[in-house]
Amino acid sequence: MKKSFLPVLILAASILYIFFIPDEPLWFKLIFKLIPMVLIIMYAFLQMPGDKLKIHWLILTGLVFCSIGDATLHWFIIGLSAFLIGHLFYIAAFLTQWKYSLYRLLSILPLGIFGLVMGVRMLGALQASGDDALIVPVLFYIFAIILMAWSAFMTGNRWLIIGSLLFVASDSVLAWNMFVASVAYSHLLIMSTYYSAQFSIAHSVASFRKPIIGNK
Repeated sequence: MKKSFLPVLILAASILYIFFIPDEPLWFKLIFKLIPMVLIIMYAFLQMPGDKLKIHWLILTGLVFCSIGDATLHWFIIGLSAFLIGHLFYIAAFLTQWKYSLYRLLSILPLGIFGLVMGVRMLGALQASGDDALIVPVLFYIFAIILMAWSAFMTGNRWLIIGSLLFVASDSVLAWNMFVASVAYSHLLIMSTYYSAQFSIAHSVASFRKPIIGNK
């Protein structure tokens, strides 16, 4: 399959799932939910240079665990755990490309404030609904995804920054819709930002190559 054709196929598969696949039967829905992610993983692999770096394999592994999260999110704790592992691989990947900049470093402030606000709101909603068992995993997940976004900023790579922010947006709408209040067009908002986030992260792998050392 040609690499240049994959983005079109990913877009088509995403539109098909978001707008046309019914909620039941569940197995049928899950198959079509996973198709865009399988294509995104293929795209990421094809984007990799011949001389692969640690970041390439870490991102690919993160994509795989997020796909497992997609398949198991119906069983919330299992899906959340798979996504958490995926984010840990993303964090490890992005930290290999850390490039210090004061402006990038200060991105932790708005990200941290947003994470704190979401954490407080989720804590209140979970306590009010009696879902105390979810408090620790949900709060830890919020911390992980904010750390993932910050580590993406520290790479200075625009595709990783875009992807991480879209991921934060997707999970924020999902959490708000699930625990706080119904969000209009939540399915569209969650999945469109999610697939876009994963595609952006997959697309970034072409940016990372071993430096060419010239002869002296």
